[in-house]
Amino acid sequence: MHAEFGGFQPAKGSSMAQQSGVTYTKVDKSYFEKRGLRRYAGVWSLWALGVGAVISGHFSGWNFGLANGWGSMLLATAIIAVMYLGLTFSLAEMSPALPHTGGAYSFARTAMGPWGGFLTGLSENVEYVLTPAVIVFFIGSYMGGIFETAPELQPLWWIGFYIVFVALNVVGVELSFKVTLAVTLLALSCLVVF
Repeated sequence: MHAEFGGFQPAKGSSMAQQSGVTYTKVDKSYFEKRGLRRYAGVWSLWALGVGAVISGHFSGWNFGLANGWGSMLLATAIIAVMYLGLTFSLAEMSPALPHTGGAYSFARTAMGPWGGFLTGLSENVEYVLTPAVIVFFIGSYMGGIFETAPELQPLWWIGFYIVFVALNVVGVELSFKVTLAVTLLALSCLVVF
């Protein structure tokens, strides 16, 4: 039998066990079958996700970084490159070793216990709250520049694009990946033209 969140095996013959103030419940195999990993993204979708993130960084975040000069930006880039290399190696090691859903929360919970998992999950939730805000802010800035909208009307762009992105995800993650691929190809063509 397995514990509800994985990583901890309750004692034989008991239906519940406790560790670090957290109670675990035994579940049967069907619990995990319903929550198994499913493939939604293909090679091109993942490529577009990565390239699209880099392009959006060039269009938005790098401009602020370069305002402080090339030297500081070069140093920041080197530090972040080393950190991302460590992240990708860690994920590459952990993904086959812990093939269950939950991402960083699941890995941290298995490695550091329930409180390590809780703090990691909480941090990821903060990230997921802030990331859409950053995205709609920059898209609103682009749209304001393109259509010469007054700065007071920026919140209308933010709300509109937030609704569009939520709707895309409600319809399905597969559609989100297709839109990401299309937008990335459009952004690449803009870079080629300019």
